[in-house]
Amino acid sequence: MPRVLILTASVGEGHDLPARTLAAQLRAEQPGVDVVTEDGLAAMGPAITAVSETAPRIVFFRFGWLWDFGFWLFARFGPTRTLTQRTLTRVGGPGLLRLIQAHRPDVVVSTYPHSTEALGRLRRGGRLTVPVCAAVTDLAALWYWATPGADLHLVTHPESLAELQEIAGASAAVECVHGFTDPAFLEPRDQDEARSGLGLPDEGKIVLISGGGWGVGRIETALQVALRMKQVDLAVCLCGRNEPLREKLERRFGANERVRIEGFTESMPAWLAAADAIVHSTAGLTILEALIRGCPAISFGWGRGHIRLNNIAFKRFGLAAVADTEDELESAIARALETRRRPDLAYASRASAASLVLGQAGDGG
Repeated sequence: MPRVLILTASVGEGHDLPARTLAAQLRAEQPGVDVVTEDGLAAMGPAITAVSETAPRIVFFRFGWLWDFGFWLFARFGPTRTLTQRTLTRVGGPGLLRLIQAHRPDVVVSTYPHSTEALGRLRRGGRLTVPVCAAVTDLAALWYWATPGADLHLVTHPESLAELQEIAGASAAVECVHGFTDPAFLEPRDQDEARSGLGLPDEGKIVLISGGGWGVGRIETALQVALRMKQVDLAVCLCGRNEPLREKLERRFGANERVRIEGFTESMPAWLAAADAIVHSTAGLTILEALIRGCPAISFGWGRGHIRLNNIAFKRFGLAAVADTEDELESAIARALETRRRPDLAYASRASAASLVLGQAGDGG
């Protein structure tokens, strides 16, 4: 049986979720496959973990402007980007190689950009002989997500292809796949059924407000905007793992019959089927999931760094609305509630990520 090593990082839910769902898909498609999931940042060492995971937990909540500067310095500005990529490989590469040697996989899959970049450079330099698959779950700002050294890029948005090949090369192997989000999204879901299962009203317009796994962004502001709109019958706040935020909103809005406060949820397939619109802060997989369900998405509340570039791409490709101010958000919600998008039924017809990863394992590089 093939052995697959998946490298993730607990920097929000956008990397751990693809790792979990890919592991489950691999086991479903080939029972007995040996799948191991490890924290790639931990393997790369404490210095890189501090910069990549610990610092964002502070910056995301308190110093948004600093994230903008750091993203420009380390990702958008070519000279420092190249230096940073080389540093990641020099400092974190030995730990990744030790981890891979310990598990002896037939293929490595990375769901986190910094480990992807280091693996790609190790592969190109001949220090890594195992095939590398790069999971690309953002729409844009794909530096580090894409690398010339990856044997295969597995993308969630076909619109990402041009940017990815600009970074990784025109000959880079790319496949648009399913398998990095809940498998329930492969099946259509009736709105009435979803609402009943979640204990929601049968009638009326429902708006979701989400800050991703960390519960970041201007969640309270978005809620206030939704509540002042007579078109909105119920606003549901998904606070992720941000318990202080959930408790704050419960204290202020818990008695309001038009508000429902939720913590971290694994029922996004149902929530997005039940809702008439979603206001989301952090781009990533939630926007993809909304597209699959046909739930109009609005990006609002955290237009910093890579999210700023994703917002530009959302608008360019017509995938989601983008709002910067409260008035823009109100207008965007009003438009979203007037017309629901068609579900993306083509998503289920894509190749599975697991089948392509297993193919790489069989090829043996």
